[in-house]
Amino acid sequence: MGDCMNEEKFSNLEELYQRLLPAIRTKKNEMLREKMYGITEKEIWMFFCRYVWSGKSALTLGVMVDDILNTDNFTIYSHRGGNNGTNNSK
Repeated sequence: MGDCMNEEKFSNLEELYQRLLPAIRTKKNEMLREKMYGITEKEIWMFFCRYVWSGKSALTLGVMVDDILNTDNFTIYSHRGGNNGTNNSK
C-alpha cells in the first residue's frame, strides 16, 4: 500500500465529501438528463457510503470517483429515500 503514489488523507468525512462533490454533481446531472428527478447530492453520497464503500478499506480518491461515475444511475435512484421521483428538491 502507498508505494510510489502519495495517498491523500482526509481529516473528516465533510472534507472527503467536498473533494468528491464535482463527481457527485456530474452523476446528479447525468441522472437528471435521464429524467431521474428529485435526487440530491447528499442522497448520492449516502448511497455510496451505505452500499458501495461500507466495510471497505484503503479506498483511494480515484477509485471513489470511478465508483461514482460508473455506477448505474437506476441502481442509485432506486435506493433513494422512497420518494419515487416525486420530490423536486435540489
